[in-house]
Amino acid sequence: MGFKSTLRTIVPSCFKAKKTPPESKSCVSKRHSSKRLSLLDLSNPGSPLSAGDFSNSVIGTNLHVFTLQELKLITQNFSSSNYLGEGGFGPVHKGFIHDKIRPGLEAQPVAVKLLDVDGTQGHMEWLAEVIFLGQLRHPHLVKLIGYCCQDEHRLLVYEYMTRGNLENQLFRRFSISLPWLTRIKIAVGAAKGLAFLHCEEIPVIYRDFKSSNILLDSDFNAKLSDFGLAKDGPEGDETHVTTRVMGTEGYAAPEYIMTGKLLYFNLCHLTTLSDVYSFGVVFLELLTGRQVLDKSRPIREQSLVEWARPLLKDPRKLDRLIDPRLEGQYSREGAKKAAALAYQCLSHQSKFRPTMSNVVQTLEPILDMDDIPVGPFVYIVPTEGEKEKVKEAEKNEKGEETKREKKANSHPKRPKGLRHRHRLSSSRAVYSDTALYRTLKNDLDSPTNWGKGGINWKN
Repeated sequence: MGFKSTLRTIVPSCFKAKKTPPESKSCVSKRHSSKRLSLLDLSNPGSPLSAGDFSNSVIGTNLHVFTLQELKLITQNFSSSNYLGEGGFGPVHKGFIHDKIRPGLEAQPVAVKLLDVDGTQGHMEWLAEVIFLGQLRHPHLVKLIGYCCQDEHRLLVYEYMTRGNLENQLFRRFSISLPWLTRIKIAVGAAKGLAFLHCEEIPVIYRDFKSSNILLDSDFNAKLSDFGLAKDGPEGDETHVTTRVMGTEGYAAPEYIMTGKLLYFNLCHLTTLSDVYSFGVVFLELLTGRQVLDKSRPIREQSLVEWARPLLKDPRKLDRLIDPRLEGQYSREGAKKAAALAYQCLSHQSKFRPTMSNVVQTLEPILDMDDIPVGPFVYIVPTEGEKEKVKEAEKNEKGEETKREKKANSHPKRPKGLRHRHRLSSSRAVYSDTALYRTLKNDLDSPTNWGKGGINWKN
């Protein structure tokens, strides 16, 4: 009963209005006005927060409270044509806000997320999103515009991100491969978002960092979304937070999972360094172009981290590690630094992992490395005169092959069953493309033919 009463005071639009008890007024005045509201404040039955206090500091300042009818208008009644996707929280639809629906709010496209009552998440995850994103503002966190809490309905309204999530950009079939610098830019943006969360007065542990939770705008700026599993981190001298094991398979830190198996009730030790490991996994996806778990690959390569960790330590094996779709168009020095950083983030012992602030400091200089090779050369179709020379070269080469065949057939046949050692000829057969190259090279070397077509290298 105490917890439900707390929710009534914090999100008043979900419940009927209720007067604040007189004895709580003195407690409210003692609360530090600049301190961020945490989830711990919600779980405390004796919370001193009143509806007015919360509204003035968070809801009234940053968020709009929408009705269900307004959100139906915004999304054309959640039309299938506006469907963007679905996660653990529920389906997401695109919509558009204009002055007629919400006067004073800038006209803009939005993404509306509807809580699936039969899904894996519930009211507390919805409330966590409102609490965290209602107070936290950063260029690399997705902006929460408002929410709806009407009867059993729970919805969230976000800014619309043009390019969707990183997972689709990396792994969607027939998608264009992301260039090297774009991948590093995404990694830097995501790292800055995590660093901001970890450096809060009350640190925020994201707890579900993965490629599908990183959204991209039209310029590939990365923003963290989906704070339903986020949790307030340890304060003061505390080293960790005890919580249930949550998150996505393949991305969770090993110590986070192992302590959950060892402790009763599946509880585990959680720190901000658990997020650093998850960042290392996503960074590995960016570097390799491989998914964290891929059952279609050979057994030894199905787990991305297990396959990649030995390669990260050896700079000579970078070519095996870096996404082949980049076709070698990446900074060699940058790749070495990136591989070393990923290896640190993926350390089995959390104390050896860098902080996210250090990750940002390591990543940003890679954006300025200019040792990326130029593009592959382009072969220009030869002119009519050059075609005749190529045909002549091929004709001469075929004549040479015919002579060699006649000479080989002139040797007496040896009896069957006898073994003989043959000394290999020191001369090598000249193939047609070699003859072509020699012909074109002689023409290019001649000053009279400079600038008359031939092979051209394009930057």
